[in-house]
Amino acid sequence: MKEYQTITEISGPLVFAEVDEPIGYDEIVEIETPNGDTKRGQVLESSDGLVSIQVFEGTEGIDRKSSVRFLGETMKMPVTEDLLGRVLDGSGNPIDGGPEIVPDERRDIVGAAINPTAREYPEEFIQTGVSAIDGMNTLVRGQKLPIFSGSGLPHNELALQIARQATVPEEEEEAGEDDEGSEFAVVFGAMGITAEEANEFMEDFERTGALERSVVFTNLADDPAVERTVTPRLALTTAEYLAFDKGYHVLVILTDMTNYCEALREIGAAREEVPGRRGYPGYMYTDLAQLYERAGRIEGRDGSVTQIPILTMPGDDDTHPIPDLTGYITEGQIYIDRDLNSQGITPPINVLPSLSRLMDDGIGEGLTREDHGDVSDQMYAAYAEGEDLRDLVNIVGREALSERDNTYLDFADRFEEEFVDQGFDTNRDIEDTLDIGWDLLGMFPVEELNRIDEELIEKYYPESEDETAEEVAAD
Repeated sequence: MKEYQTITEISGPLVFAEVDEPIGYDEIVEIETPNGDTKRGQVLESSDGLVSIQVFEGTEGIDRKSSVRFLGETMKMPVTEDLLGRVLDGSGNPIDGGPEIVPDERRDIVGAAINPTAREYPEEFIQTGVSAIDGMNTLVRGQKLPIFSGSGLPHNELALQIARQATVPEEEEEAGEDDEGSEFAVVFGAMGITAEEANEFMEDFERTGALERSVVFTNLADDPAVERTVTPRLALTTAEYLAFDKGYHVLVILTDMTNYCEALREIGAAREEVPGRRGYPGYMYTDLAQLYERAGRIEGRDGSVTQIPILTMPGDDDTHPIPDLTGYITEGQIYIDRDLNSQGITPPINVLPSLSRLMDDGIGEGLTREDHGDVSDQMYAAYAEGEDLRDLVNIVGREALSERDNTYLDFADRFEEEFVDQGFDTNRDIEDTLDIGWDLLGMFPVEELNRIDEELIEKYYPESEDETAEEVAAD
């Protein structure tokens, strides 16, 4: 290793140094300050005679007398199955008081791209226990399904609920004690969260026992912003190892991607790059795609990597560059709604703008119940009509509406109160979710159920003796 004392400039989280040999992009650097502290960094840009280095621990204490050593390798994550149950900081160092990690191997955090011809199409159901997701916007193995939220909304509570409740129900013919693919793990990557939020996360993981099957990475708000660019890559490298080497179905939850993108903007400003939309780097789309596209399944491998990135939309604006670019890359989105939250509905998921593009391939006979798709379509149509009628009621009042219209209004109220509103501690399996759906659809006469197959209506429509008694009384 060559050592240099040739620092020419320090700008924000970046250090610029002169060199007399070629230096590789992403190469790891050690910087020793005059007081003996050692900081780690990564080569961000390399040209003839000059390199720019982003310093993970911040540039405080670094001056022109500091020594720079280039290690000749890129940043690697020590991976082992023993990471399950561990809590690490944003740079991958243990902070839970446990033993040092003894890795099976060390893997480059950039990862290797999955060959498109080796990808398996995502079409197997993941049960989150949340009706608004399982019933209306189903998550499947290998999918990337972001949560679009806003400042002050309970997206962290929803993330914790999914982390502790998510399971992979095996098909009957696949189920068995020796089936390695039935193992499930969660990799939780938190970026730019407060110490209070971090404590809440850890208390919930420990209280519910979810920590035993989880690996947690925490980058706090007062940690260096540069570290936020590394945290999701460490988390995804760990997830890929557990999935494709150890056969786990891994759910990766990344929160908050807005903080990650703000770190990109900060680094871009320090490099004096020409900014793109709203000051964010022009390459932000490519950078986000490098993260999101690490979700998937590989032919011949038992495991899978499924991603739920969470982002807070600045000003609740879904045309902002962060949600806008995320929507292009991912397969749908789950919207957290401020109005539903103000009504006390938890989790406040608005199913109308929400979407899971892979839902149709992940539900139905052999995956979930055969009526899943039809029930979802019918409830979506009925709720959408009820929402439209709410606007009309504000103008003409309920008395001016027909009996049919009032039924749709009542359905919209009950849908929110009984289907969406389940609290953050209730875990519903898909059978419970669909049964609630049929109970709500029982409000309508059969002729209104125009999106459901007649055979399914005969099997599931809640026709009972009570209905017959009401008809007799009416006569």
